[in-house]
Amino acid sequence: MKRMRAVQVDTVRKPMNIREIPIPEIGDNDALLRVTASGICRTDWHLWNGDWTWIDVTLDLPLVLGHEICGVVDKVGPSVEGLSVGTRVCVPFNMACGHCPYCLRGLQNVCDNYEWPMLTQGSGGFAQYVRVPNARLNCVPLPPEVSDIDASALGCRYMTAYRAVATRADVRAGETVVVAGIGGVGRSCVELAAALGAQVIAVDTKVEALEAAKKIGASEVLLSDGLTPKQIGERVKALTGGVGVDVGFDAVGGHDATLLTLASLAKGGRMVQVGLTTQDDQGEIKVPIDLIVAKELSIIGSLGNPHADYPDLLRLISSGRVNPSRHLEAEVKLEDVQKVFDRMPKFSTNGFSVITHFD
Repeated sequence: MKRMRAVQVDTVRKPMNIREIPIPEIGDNDALLRVTASGICRTDWHLWNGDWTWIDVTLDLPLVLGHEICGVVDKVGPSVEGLSVGTRVCVPFNMACGHCPYCLRGLQNVCDNYEWPMLTQGSGGFAQYVRVPNARLNCVPLPPEVSDIDASALGCRYMTAYRAVATRADVRAGETVVVAGIGGVGRSCVELAAALGAQVIAVDTKVEALEAAKKIGASEVLLSDGLTPKQIGERVKALTGGVGVDVGFDAVGGHDATLLTLASLAKGGRMVQVGLTTQDDQGEIKVPIDLIVAKELSIIGSLGNPHADYPDLLRLISSGRVNPSRHLEAEVKLEDVQKVFDRMPKFSTNGFSVITHFD
């Protein structure tokens, strides 16, 4: 049996190991991808950290993480039509079945039978090869203008931000927006909202993150370190003439980010919850429900992105209106993944780290 190099998790919160494991076998409707770029996302760190047991996420160890996958089709099953060996593709982390009620409505992001490569098949993108089930649906061909680095952000960060900004919030030109947490998804939200003509206020605890936000379209930035959510909301309102913003995005998750986003909204404002919580909150945050009623605020959840919306996102990238590659902090090797994880608890990463060296 042929083997591949991979970064394997044996125990949560323990150092991962480089191993040689079998290359995944594929079924009739599957494809095998040779991975060319794999983003290292905070979601992977959450799983390695043992988070989300409170929403019934369990890990069947050992496993290989990684869900921001760009690759080249190496092999296809005999029942796969319209997908050729050699095609460059990206893979949505929410790999869908295509036939459940939600898929039939075009909502593959909430598929009843979803598969995450690392959770359901034990082998994700931190490896030389990955199996993609239902390949005709779950392999998204890439135009030549979209690089492998660009595409490595399309499995999660950018596609998650695209749905949050363009679909769930329906951001319009001229609206005011606040983004809380300028990490991977937060940066993507800033850039996409600005590209759609919104005036964006970026909020973060790090000066470096705010400087990056300015370069990608934020009209105002606010350093939140040492401030309460209420104080941040007051400062956001001061930047908008005392009114507050039309739309807020909690792009990091957790008590402070959620509450500061709500505190920043104008009457009738809508908040999109993108970030997920950690061990600190375990999925439970107290919200000011009377304020939500009194100001007619909306809280909207957003998960991933339906496959059918990829063409619009790819057109934004192909046209140069958004540029995921500009957020690249480092191209790394499989051996570097643990080092990137070790920086995440203190939010000391600054941009995207992408595995491009697999040998």
